[in-house]
Amino acid sequence: MPKIKVKEGDNLEYAIRRFKKICEKMGILSEIKNRVAFEKPSLARKKKSLMARKRVHRKSRYLSS
Repeated sequence: MPKIKVKEGDNLEYAIRRFKKICEKMGILSEIKNRVAFEKPSLARKKKSLMARKRVHRKSRYLSS
């Protein structure tokens, strides 16, 4: 569980933004989305494979430029 220490005089909106950024880096929101609905193992493998192919394609486009 991410924690943020808020010092006296700190802006509350700033602390909330820092908390959201830490949650995003830790992947908490994506983990929650994955756990909301059950995904069959075969579909999970296909999705993982597709994401890997996209990642390789993006990386190769970036390096070839």
